[in-house]
Amino acid sequence: MKISGFKMLAIAVTDVDKAKEFYTETLGLKLTGDAGHNGQRWVSLELADGIAITLSNVHESMKPGALKFYLGTSDVDSTQKELSDKGVTPVKEGDDWGKWGQEGEGQHWFEITDPDGNHILIIPSAYEHKG
Repeated sequence: MKISGFKMLAIAVTDVDKAKEFYTETLGLKLTGDAGHNGQRWVSLELADGIAITLSNVHESMKPGALKFYLGTSDVDSTQKELSDKGVTPVKEGDDWGKWGQEGEGQHWFEITDPDGNHILIIPSAYEHKG
C-alpha cells in the first residue's frame, strides 16, 4: 500500500456562515464550493498548495472546537500583523519553532482560534518535521 498524500481536512462547525467568513475573509482561503441539503451544509475551501478544507455542520463523531492544526506562511510576522489588523488576537506565540533538541535559534510562530475554538498554529512554511 502507498498513501499518496494529505488531501482534505474536515472541520466541524456550529455556524457555517460565520466559519466561512472567518476562513475566506480573515484567513484568505479560496472558496471552491458551498452546498447544502435538508439543513446539512458543506463549504469547500482550498489552500494555496491545493489541500482542501471542508467546513460542515454535519458532525458525525467530530466536535466543533476540538481540532488543532498548523498552517504555513512564508512570513509569520507580516501574517500576524495582517491578522491583527483584522482584529485577530493570538492566544499564544513564541520564537522557538523548530528548536526542540537542536542548536541555534528557533523561528517565530503564533496560535489563533476560529469562531468555534479550533486551534490554528501559524508556522514558517519552510519548517520540516523531523520527529
